[in-house]
Amino acid sequence: MAADTVHGEAVEERGGVGTERQYVQRGAGTQNADTAENRKPQSDEARSAFTPPQGVPRPPSPDGEHPTSEFAIPEGLVTEPTAAEPEGSAFVAPPGVTTSNQTTGGFAFTPPNGIPMVRLTKDAPWQDRMRTMLRMPISERPTPERADPPDDTGPAVPRVLDLTLRIAELLLAGGEGAEDVEAAMLGVAHAYGLDRCEPTVTFTLLSVSYQPSLVEDPVTASRTVRRRGTDYTRLAAVFRLVDDITTQDDFTLEEAYRRLAEIRRNRHPYPGWALTVAAGGLAGAASMLVGGAWPVFFAAAIGAMLGDRLAWLASGRGLPEFYQFVVAAMPPAAMGVALSLLGAGLQSSAVITGGLFALIPGRALVASVQDGLTGYYITAAARLLEVGYLIVGIVCGVLTVLYGGLQLDAKLNPEAALGHDVRPVTQTLAAMLLALTFCILLQQERHTVLFATLNGGVAWVVYGSLADTAQVPPVAATTVAAGLVGLFGQLLSRYRYASALPYVTAAIGPLLPGSATYFGLLALAQGNLDRGIPHLTQAAALALAIAIGVNLGGEAARLFLKVPGGADDPSGRRAAKRTRGF
Repeated sequence: MAADTVHGEAVEERGGVGTERQYVQRGAGTQNADTAENRKPQSDEARSAFTPPQGVPRPPSPDGEHPTSEFAIPEGLVTEPTAAEPEGSAFVAPPGVTTSNQTTGGFAFTPPNGIPMVRLTKDAPWQDRMRTMLRMPISERPTPERADPPDDTGPAVPRVLDLTLRIAELLLAGGEGAEDVEAAMLGVAHAYGLDRCEPTVTFTLLSVSYQPSLVEDPVTASRTVRRRGTDYTRLAAVFRLVDDITTQDDFTLEEAYRRLAEIRRNRHPYPGWALTVAAGGLAGAASMLVGGAWPVFFAAAIGAMLGDRLAWLASGRGLPEFYQFVVAAMPPAAMGVALSLLGAGLQSSAVITGGLFALIPGRALVASVQDGLTGYYITAAARLLEVGYLIVGIVCGVLTVLYGGLQLDAKLNPEAALGHDVRPVTQTLAAMLLALTFCILLQQERHTVLFATLNGGVAWVVYGSLADTAQVPPVAATTVAAGLVGLFGQLLSRYRYASALPYVTAAIGPLLPGSATYFGLLALAQGNLDRGIPHLTQAAALALAIAIGVNLGGEAARLFLKVPGGADDPSGRRAAKRTRGF
């Protein structure tokens, strides 16, 4: 063999299995290269473990020169044909995943019990369906079941987010709780194919973020709620719209916008004069609850109607809501002071107490406590601060009039004037009238007025039975009565696939702490802090008892309802995890 002058050149020889390379070291001069057969390894370590030893026949060489993959099926092994599966995402659970501890298809789940299957069936209200998804981490939520047409890519993401925010604005402005608003936002976005959505609700700001995938930039939209109004007819229409969007597969985005525009254009079902008369009827009915007679009823009604007209005038002049409550609280208090100065023998304290019933923001207080109990602490704190400002406005208006009346030697002795007379029939009818007039003030639909009126009557009967007959403390009796109001309201709302507010807000009217608030304010006006602070503390305790009772009744109502996915998930409905002291 010819000499090679290149240092370190490889000499190759074809073997039975592959190619064996031997390097021949060259010296300074010319020498012949040794072949692989003539070269003996100096030790066992110098020989490859894959080289057959001498004397052993070599296996036949393969057809091709490419090595076989270790994942290839060996010859002689027959496998069953499998259907081709579409390529899916690593972050989406494969079809057929169940919510048990079993493993399916070798797919590993991060949660210990597997990813729960939440079927968006139409036999459960959308509030419960979406609340179940809302309390799940975004990585465990199921993908939308609503498929887009084959020749269409689905609606535009900005338009879906805009529709979601506009619907949420009407719900939040109407007094709906933060959790229900987020559930509605998630339901609308989920119905139009946006599965990776995160809604956020605060007291005045709404935002929703959608991220198509983990590698794409999120799309975020927000909207500010600047005006709030009480119109439960509009609120019920929005609930029906959300129900249609989440249950009808062919409900287009254009149809949703059209329905939303009609809801905004609809006028209030009751005119302004009917609201003024309802405010008077509410104050008169409340005065009879605390022991007033028919003359007291009309006196309280006149004072409340004057206060309502003054509040409308202040609103037309653009004054903030705080000053509207100040001027609305003055006429009922002035009416009571005038009756005391005239010596007509009427219960002036009952007149003032009746006027306070029409002004106490009961629904805002219930919403604030409900948001706090469900974990929306920022919204709860903002709502509670709003309630505080409104109550301070009422206090300023009433204290101004009471202080002036005391300077004129008005005989205001609430303990002697408000006799605790037990009149079951009269007080029950007064409670139902109070709930009826409250429904009109809330602009409720006519078919909900009867249920709310009966619910208010039942609440007063339960409260009277516990407080007057069984001698249960007022706070405990109020909690039980408010719990029944929340229970019946939630069951009625789920039966009609509507909001629970029309069935709950007016029904808690007879339970509002009007007399305790008046006792505390009068004691403060007289300079008696030792007597005024306990009364105000009792009023605050009664208000919190109403809020907690309503929320507890609503949660108890869900125990009687079908849980979406409950039949498949043995762990049941999972609530949001909260800190427990650490």
